[in-house]
Amino acid sequence: MRGPGLLATVLALLLVAPPAPPAQAHAAPVRCAPRKGSMQVAEPWGQRRLDPKRVWPLTTGEGVTVAIIDSGVDLTHPQIHVAKSVDYTGTGHRDCVGHGTAGAGIIAAQYLKGVPFHGVAPGVRLISLKQTNEENGDPDTLSKAIVDAADYGADVINISIQTQDNPKLRQAVAYALGKDVVIVAAAGNMTAEDGTPEPAYPAAYPGVLAVGSATPDGRRADFSNTATPVAVLGPGQDITSTWPGRSYMGGLEGTSFAAPYVAGVAALVRARHPKLNQERVRWRITATADGGVGAGTGAGMVNPLLAVTAILPLEAVDAPVIAPPAPAPLPPGAVSKAAPVDQGAIDLALTIAVAALCAAGLIVAVRVFVPMGRRRGWRPGRES
Repeated sequence: MRGPGLLATVLALLLVAPPAPPAQAHAAPVRCAPRKGSMQVAEPWGQRRLDPKRVWPLTTGEGVTVAIIDSGVDLTHPQIHVAKSVDYTGTGHRDCVGHGTAGAGIIAAQYLKGVPFHGVAPGVRLISLKQTNEENGDPDTLSKAIVDAADYGADVINISIQTQDNPKLRQAVAYALGKDVVIVAAAGNMTAEDGTPEPAYPAAYPGVLAVGSATPDGRRADFSNTATPVAVLGPGQDITSTWPGRSYMGGLEGTSFAAPYVAGVAALVRARHPKLNQERVRWRITATADGGVGAGTGAGMVNPLLAVTAILPLEAVDAPVIAPPAPAPLPPGAVSKAAPVDQGAIDLALTIAVAALCAAGLIVAVRVFVPMGRRRGWRPGRES
């Protein structure tokens, strides 16, 4: 009886037990197919407007590390040299969107003779942290990438991604700022259906240099977010930059591409003025911008030459590396005033001079004519 009873028990358990879960399907591999770029490139208007080459005799950003947290970077592009590449997506280091490669080129594309495109600060050490395969990303992954970038020694972090407020993201930004990192972030694009702008993060956090987008005529682009507290503008419409496939892409637009221009300027400032902390670097960039009018323009278009070379009053005392302290004014009375003209003395001097000349003339006449008179016995001369 033991055999039939055991069999019945097994059958009952099989009927009561829930069916085994189906094998978990493997996630579909990411389709890595960015838009096809062009092998031809013209000089972008933003490059002409900012003209960072004017700063290169002073610095190209050497000694400064810039981290770009984005969709990865095309490591094979001839104008981009990446010192360190980190992938948080598990899909490899390829840039399947183009977003990160374009940002990296704006910041640090090497100058090549005959190629009209170059980065703002080609001398920087570039770190790529791939946190997404899209133009947006996960806040948790973005937070980890910010912390890691600070730990890798980044002096400047470029974030061309917009997301919502998140406690981890806020803490990550505070951590990086505490390690004296300049965080440059895109102010975001107004994409809501009703057109109502909302603050974009991390750009809206205090201490972050939020960048809006400018058009070729210098005004704020219509899509550039006005709810985010914009610090400065950068070229962000009709942009050309490097692209996956060792190519270039034109017609790009968004605050995503304005932010790298400002990140490159921040790198130039840090290289030229290494004693300035991240707060003073941000202040210098906004204080030297070209001026803005209206909501969402901040201090106006970033100005690389002034940001690097301007002598600012507050820094003349605190940062002698920029300019020596202004000399103290001379005390009153240190320089005596000119005495008034003494006309009487002038007249007396002229009288004495005329008398001296007359006396000299008389002496000459005596020495010439008296000997002649003596020789003639003082007889008058013959008439002709």
